[in-house]
Amino acid sequence: MNGKTAPESGPEPKTDTSAVLEVDACGLFCPEPVMLLHNRIRDLAGGGQLRIIATDPSTTRDIPKFCLYLGHELLEQQRRDGKYSYLIRKKADEA
Repeated sequence: MNGKTAPESGPEPKTDTSAVLEVDACGLFCPEPVMLLHNRIRDLAGGGQLRIIATDPSTTRDIPKFCLYLGHELLEQQRRDGKYSYLIRKKADEA
């Protein structure tokens, strides 16, 4: 042996929700970002995640209300460089 150890393997990659659907609503104004969100979230399976990026400040009010009203989970909300980012988990599919 030369005294070197084999590199450790990293953690197992996540397979359940590792893919996040990205939606760009920059340049759109109320009600367009929420309409786009509504149309795109329908394509996701229950528990799927979607990130929407917008420039309209009204999304700070509209997107949290959208999630609350429809039962989706708002996981993250950020503002940076004049853009608003929201990470949303779709509610579980109903049987």
